Amino acid sequence: MRYINLRDLEVSRIGLGAMGMSHGYTGSGTDDAESVRTVHRALDLGVTLIDTAEIYGPYTNEELVGKALKGRREKVVLATKFGMVSHAGDGAWNLDSGPANIRTAVEGSLTRLGTDHIDLYYQHRVDPAVPIEETAGAVAELIAEGKVRAFGLSEAGPDSIRRAHAVQPVTAVQSEYSLWTRGIEERVLPVLRELNIGLVPFSPLGRGFLTGTLRSTDQFDASDFRRDNPRFTGENFQRNLAIADDVQALASEVGATPAQVALAWLLAQGDDIAPIPGTKRVSRVEENSAADAVTLTGEQLDRLSSLPPAAGDTHTEAQAQMLER
Repeated sequence: MRYINLRDLEVSRIGLGAMGMSHGYTGSGTDDAESVRTVHRALDLGVTLIDTAEIYGPYTNEELVGKALKGRREKVVLATKFGMVSHAGDGAWNLDSGPANIRTAVEGSLTRLGTDHIDLYYQHRVDPAVPIEETAGAVAELIAEGKVRAFGLSEAGPDSIRRAHAVQPVTAVQSEYSLWTRGIEERVLPVLRELNIGLVPFSPLGRGFLTGTLRSTDQFDASDFRRDNPRFTGENFQRNLAIADDVQALASEVGATPAQVALAWLLAQGDDIAPIPGTKRVSRVEENSAADAVTLTGEQLDRLSSLPPAAGDTHTEAQAQMLER
């Protein structure tokens, strides 16, 4: 496994997103033992960047990650997120990035994760009710106290990134980025490179679609949030199968899996990018980590970059209202 720097934080080139172990996908929360084995296998393979959030569950994913990292914490760049649980207000799925709420959130995360510091602490979504400068200042205080090592933003737009960075340097921005979700390329990515901020793409495999294993919405159980996602419903799903098929065809040429090809394309977009494909299975973390060794030719990269845009929005209307692009 190769390693890169997100600003001054060294991480594995490919990380691990832990959300689906507890939350959001078919089968989430049904086999914690396998999830723990998956985290351990990732560490054995050289993966160091592990990503979670207090809202996943809520709380249960941080507890699971904390359990998995017991005795192995020193090997990990541990990332979690705040701001989507209003602790003194309306509870989960309500934005609150006020300084007092951040104080409450960090103490809860530290306890659940079983650690005395968080390596990378993200604001999960920009809170329009709280000036970003106040949020950045609150995290700066936590950094000064040693509870947090680095500050991150998730799905933030250029203006918020600049304003936050002026108060407390931003180490990384997490945003959805993949072969079929490329909206950050025009406005966000240039700002990150100007300010020397790393990019951590989530859903780098298109929420599983780019693996080629999803052929029907009947594969989703009632708890799976993809059942309502525009790209996974109706005619959009059928149209998007063509993209997955094109990735599969190129993967066959390369002698790799579609997931590995999709990740290799992403890694080729820059040495300041560390995707966090999510999985709850040992076999998948082995497959994803091996993408670090897949090399694509310029012609192959161009073919992948020229794939048609995905049909349908990447979020529901309610989810999209929390995004800055």
